[in-house]
Amino acid sequence: MDYRTLGRSGLKVPALSFGAGTFGGSGPLFSNWGNSDAIEARRLVDICLDAGVNLFDTADVYSNGASEEVLGEAIKGRRDEVLISTKTSLPMGDGPNDAGSSRFRLLRSVDDALKRLQTDYIDLLQLHAFDAATPIEEVLSTLDMLVRSGKVRYVGVSNFSGWQIMKSLALADRYGWPRYLANQVYYSLIGRDYEWDLMPLGQDQGLGAIVWSPLGWGRLTGKIRRGVPLPETSRLHATASFGPPVEDSYMYRVIDVLEMIANETAKTVPQVALNWLLSRPTVSSVIIGARNEAQLKDNLGAVGWSLTREQIAALDQASAVSAPYPHFPYRQQEGFARLDPPLVG
Repeated sequence: MDYRTLGRSGLKVPALSFGAGTFGGSGPLFSNWGNSDAIEARRLVDICLDAGVNLFDTADVYSNGASEEVLGEAIKGRRDEVLISTKTSLPMGDGPNDAGSSRFRLLRSVDDALKRLQTDYIDLLQLHAFDAATPIEEVLSTLDMLVRSGKVRYVGVSNFSGWQIMKSLALADRYGWPRYLANQVYYSLIGRDYEWDLMPLGQDQGLGAIVWSPLGWGRLTGKIRRGVPLPETSRLHATASFGPPVEDSYMYRVIDVLEMIANETAKTVPQVALNWLLSRPTVSSVIIGARNEAQLKDNLGAVGWSLTREQIAALDQASAVSAPYPHFPYRQQEGFARLDPPLVG
């Protein structure tokens, strides 16, 4: 397994990490992701650790805490071997303080997560969404308290816009509070919006991307093909409306090239899609989710080899979309193009 630093920190994380959203699944969304119990989860953790995958990502909102509980059981007795990433801020109830990132909510949420995970510290705590109702100073000073107390070691965000991250980083620098080091983002061959603003921000400010749904919300698993009906077993029948929308013509254009390269490399479609992501700037770790051992082992085959420059270029071209404003002048007009520095890996 390849290990990378998490943003501008000294923490080493595996190129592939495991998403525990499939643990303890309940409800219309998470039950379709997976519903591994503690016994099955422990077996999946065993496979991950054997492959060098030691970062496990979860969230309090995943199945109303059940994901954290099952993960806690699955890693019992080997806490020192793993890194735990969890998230909070999304609603966990209907009460007035059951959502957001207020000091009240964060302190309670971390204590609740520690109990469910059966541990006394969280390696990486990420805010699951920006809370516009709570002053950023309150959020960051509370995270500072949690880091100083030893309950949290590193902090990050997920689903924030660029200005929300930059304002937070500016205040963290002003007052000496912990800086966000991770940005958990949606990024895939059929969802490249991350590249316009958040990737340059991450490169400039030292945030490592932890990629969620790298297979385009289940569309790049190899089961969806041009001219073939969506398999009855596909979870997209139940979950497509929850995830990022994708036009069919665009999706099939990318899938056609993925299948071609999969044949050239003797790899599977998801392995090719994951390997492309691992070559992108700022990516610290790509979260893989699996409902069973077969899926997990297939996804683990995304590392240990590299796509050629020509194959990467073909995937880049197939998945390219028109740049949104204000980016398109920097891609299309000569004067602007000279002002647009390329991202480096």
